[in-house]
This record gives sequence, structure tokens and C-alpha cells, in this order.
Amino acid sequence: MNVVILAAGMGKRMQSALPKVLHPLAGKPLLSHVIDTARTLSPGTICVIYGHGGDVVPQTVQAADLSFAKQEPQLGTGHAVMQAVPHLRDDAPTLVLYGDVPLTTRESLQQLLDNAGGNKLAILTVELQDPTGYGRIVRKDGKIVGIVEQKDATEEQRAITEVNTGIMVVPTAKLKSWLGTLSNNNAQKEYYLTDIVARAVADDVEVVAAQPSAVWETLGVNSKVQLAELERIHQRNIANALLEQGVTLADPARIDVRGELRCGRDVSIDVNCVFEGKVEIGEGAVIGAHSVIRNARIGKGAQIKPFCHIEDAMVGAESQIGPYARLRPGTELAEDVHIGNFVEVKNSQIAAHSKANHLAYVGDATVGSRVNIGAGTITCNYDGANKFRTIIEDDAFIGSDTQLVAPVRVGKGATLGAGTTLTKDAPEGKLTVSRPKQLTIEGWQRPVKVKK
Repeated sequence: MNVVILAAGMGKRMQSALPKVLHPLAGKPLLSHVIDTARTLSPGTICVIYGHGGDVVPQTVQAADLSFAKQEPQLGTGHAVMQAVPHLRDDAPTLVLYGDVPLTTRESLQQLLDNAGGNKLAILTVELQDPTGYGRIVRKDGKIVGIVEQKDATEEQRAITEVNTGIMVVPTAKLKSWLGTLSNNNAQKEYYLTDIVARAVADDVEVVAAQPSAVWETLGVNSKVQLAELERIHQRNIANALLEQGVTLADPARIDVRGELRCGRDVSIDVNCVFEGKVEIGEGAVIGAHSVIRNARIGKGAQIKPFCHIEDAMVGAESQIGPYARLRPGTELAEDVHIGNFVEVKNSQIAAHSKANHLAYVGDATVGSRVNIGAGTITCNYDGANKFRTIIEDDAFIGSDTQLVAPVRVGKGATLGAGTTLTKDAPEGKLTVSRPKQLTIEGWQRPVKVKK
């Protein structure tokens, strides 16, 4: 099978310098959604027709299994498909898709292909209460005999509610022949791909239809308003799938998945959480409100409290994170680790049962088991040019307001007194303190503001 994806349009109503097909839906370009769906059909060829925006479209979505053809100027859908002709094999049918129609499902496209067989022209059609703007499906004795565009339709034809989505499957050898006969003698002065339907009828090629399971599968994007509407439809579909899997959503209308989210049973997700990239959440985990989680794995039974940011990190089973915690790339937490409010962890490994409950920065560190990191503690890992590592061994206790100036090691079972600035290794099992002797200055008086 050949796939041709039309993605050359300018999208004036988007009011943007970015080509329409590159605007994001659920975190990836509209065009990428279409390409990913096409791949599920295992086509031999996928040819993307681009135009507006120049090479930014192929540069954005380029892949080994894609070919590209430029349409310049843009003279209609028929003209667009003409640009793909050198890439199409005659011995396979051609499926025509649109880069700004992102939500068509594999199942609907497979049904369309099945209806087409090897020698029919198949059109994906849909019934609309208000068909304004769409090409109407013209039938005679129940059979499709043509498609007429809105601007060229008679009053009688405009009353037709079955409309063309633009998505079709065509025998490729016939397609190439019919494209050569197209004319731009119409209101738009464009070469309409839909005109090949009349050519098929004239050549006694049967024209059949298939319908999607839902109208939203056929909706395109021409404005930011329509993009926002499709975003909510897509997110609600994702939410429904999560609910069917046993995930508890506090409000299915207030979740955003911008990538791939996999959840075990009995996961609970509060409102306004955002999941980006690939996120995996173990069974029984709880995700608090307003959290942003990107490319992360959350272990079984973990609790992510509200307002946490987690990126490229691993959270162990039964761990507790937040509220207001930030786990940056390279963070790996073992089981039952507590990272509390206003704690930031970066490029660090923290072993089981260790805690940093509030107001700390742990960066470029290896932390053992059962370590307690007090409030105000920071690892000073950067000297302005290079970064160095801090090692804190098992059962160490780090007092509040401690600075660990890397490279430095805190031995097993060591205790650092509050306010310590550690610049040398602290021996295991001993108390290390670095602070000036406390003094009280007798006779000292606080300055008083002079009255004017």
C-alpha cells in the first residue's frame, strides 16, 4: 500500500508563522499523529507533500520510512497528489490522508481499505447535521457518482448531509491516469482530487464508502479554536481509556497526556496533572494535583504530592515526593525515599529509606540507605567550571544548613552538625562540626533609627 499525506497548506487562519501541520496536539505535531497512524497499517511507501514553510516540515518529521515531495505553488488537492506520483507503486492501492486531520483511527482506515479491495475507489464519508463547507457525496440509485464542492454545489446538492472527508483509497494505476485529466475549471481555480470520482464512474470503477466510528475522527484543524477543540476531544478519549483500565481520575476533563502514559491498577490521578513523553506509573501510586511528570517511572504505591515537577527520573516503590518538589534529569530514588517540600534533586542516586524532607538541594550525589538530610542542606557540586560528586554513605545524618563542598565523602554512620561547611571527608561513625565558636558581645546595642 502507498500512503500520501497532504501537508502543504499555509493555514492562514492559524495566525502563525509555523506551518499548520506542525502545530502540536497532545505534545506532538498534527502531522506526526497522521504519520504514526499510517505506520500502523504497514505501508510500503509514505510520501508527505509539503509546501508552506519550506523545508521546516520535512526537517521536523524526517524518518527513514518517509519520502517527501514539494508542492509549489499550491494548486489544490489534485495537484498535491500529482507531486507524489513518482513515489507510488502501481501494484498497490494508494491511501490519501491529510496532515491536519490527526484523530482518524487505524480501525476506520482499515475498514476503508477492506471496502476498497484491490480495484475499487473507496471514500471515507460522514453524515453531518450541518455540512456547510464540505464536499457533498452525490449518489444515484444508492451508488456514489460524484463529489461536488460547496462553492460549486446547487441548492439541491447543498442539502445533502453525507460529506466527503477527503480521505480515500484509489487503485494507483488508475489514479495516475485520472490525475492527468484533471481541470481547474471551477470557482477556486484549483485541481480537485475529488474530481477523480467522476472519472472512476466513467471508467466503470466502482466507488464505495466507509464511515468512521465517530465524527471527530474526520475533523481537521484550520484555526486555533479548532485545534483547542480537538485537543479536548483527544484528551477525553485518553481519559476514558485510563478509566477503563482501572485508573481513578479526580476529573477526566482536567488531565493532559502529551505522550505515552502507562498506569497499573488502582492508580489515582488528581486534577490538572500533565504527563509528557513516556511516563509509567506503578499500581496503587497516587499523583497529586497540578504535578508535571515527563519521561519518568513512578514505582508501585508511591505518592507524588501536589505541585511536583519530575523529569527524566525514577521514583521507587512506596516513596513520598513533595509537595512542591523537583526531581531533575538523572534522579534515581530507591524504595521508601522521602523527598519533601522545596527539595530539588538532580543527577543523583538515593538508596532506600533515606529522607530529605524540606528545603534542600541534592545534586551530583550518591546517597546511601537510611540517610537523613536536614533542612537547608546543599551539595556544592559546581565550582564555576566543573561539577564534582558528593558521596554520603549509609546511616549518615546531615544536620540542617550544611554545605557539602564536592568532591567530598561522608562516611557510614557519620553525623554532620548543623551549620557545617564540609570541605574534607567526614569519617564514619563520628560527629564532624565546622562552625565558629558562639560568642555573646557584652555591651552591644542595636542601632536606632535617627528621627528627622
